Amino acid sequence: MNLFQVYDAQKRLDKTVHHTNLEHSLTFSKISGSEIYLKCENLQKTGSFKVRGAYNKIAILDEVGDTRCVVASSAGNHAQGVAYAAKERGMEAIIVMPKSTPIAKVSATENYGAKVVLHGDLYDDAYKKALEIVDEKGAAFVHPFDDEDIIAGQGTVALELLSDRPDLDSVIVPAGGGGLLAGIAFTVKNINPKIKVIGVQANRADSIVRSFNEKRLVTAEKIFTIADGIAVKTPGKLTMELINQYVDEMLTVTDEEIASTIIQLIERTKQVVEPAGATSLALALSGRANLVGKSAACVLSGGNIDVGFIHKIIEKGLVSRGRQMKFSVLLTDKPGALEQFARIMGVNNANIISVQYDRMSPELQLSETILHIACEVSGVEHGKRLLEQLESEGYNIEFESNKFFI
Repeated sequence: MNLFQVYDAQKRLDKTVHHTNLEHSLTFSKISGSEIYLKCENLQKTGSFKVRGAYNKIAILDEVGDTRCVVASSAGNHAQGVAYAAKERGMEAIIVMPKSTPIAKVSATENYGAKVVLHGDLYDDAYKKALEIVDEKGAAFVHPFDDEDIIAGQGTVALELLSDRPDLDSVIVPAGGGGLLAGIAFTVKNINPKIKVIGVQANRADSIVRSFNEKRLVTAEKIFTIADGIAVKTPGKLTMELINQYVDEMLTVTDEEIASTIIQLIERTKQVVEPAGATSLALALSGRANLVGKSAACVLSGGNIDVGFIHKIIEKGLVSRGRQMKFSVLLTDKPGALEQFARIMGVNNANIISVQYDRMSPELQLSETILHIACEVSGVEHGKRLLEQLESEGYNIEFESNKFFI
């Protein structure tokens, strides 16, 4: 692979995709102790960076002229990127998706002009079906990440970053199969090797982190994370070769950190970013990337969140930031006991979300009841003050799984 491929990709993408904003954030800079810039690929056409690689690949196929049909397997952003790119180039697109794919994602892909085939329960089933269709139709398969043309297209993100902010110290990039990270790292290091490139994954979907550390291709046996856009069991062979050569460090973040970051992005920047896209900023805010006193660009790789899932992410983010808490107290089952408890909660400005009575627990006396409380507070310190006040009033506080916030 060479740098000319990335520059050629940029020419193909000109006036087709957005040169997305690179926004400086005073809030996140203050939190992290560094200068934080947000590369807003969540505002890209189709809602993610994926359209860059897909369009570059499909444009090359169109130029060569060997086929007028492309096939891909995806349950997410790659599907929409391929569908959009094929429509722009006047080519047929067939996208194979697992049967479990949310209706909203299927509809979004179809709205870009692609034919969607639902097959199998898992991505692997859809992938095998896609290869069958390729053989049947004499079509071209558009891989989501392990392809030089795809990687070159994703590398155009780096060209924009270096054009807008050539004095960056670091770039933080989400990684799943590794196409975006490989493309950015390859491009950055071939233009300015002094810039540090850091890849980030969810800690329960860390196949690239493990592959990077062990210097061999590692397949994760199980992956479980809210960052479904980067939940890939096996990274690409080509992407790992480039990552091993050009990436400086691979780190992870937790689902709680991801969810908290999504909330902060909504509150502070009014931007909706999907869990995979928020991992870069989550790492910057965690302090584990050692960014203090330096400038860093966080690639927000996508913004496609299922509306039916976003409330769960928001709730998880509120909990991780200490904005919601859940505990139990023992009350005497007599008139006025609940009123007295509610008065203390009100005086301490805690908003009760839900209340559940438990009179059936076998260890309870006849005159006792357990009250399960979920409430909102302004933060961890507020929550601690509330609990201290309740304990001073004689209430015995118990937490599920010995956790303060859940």
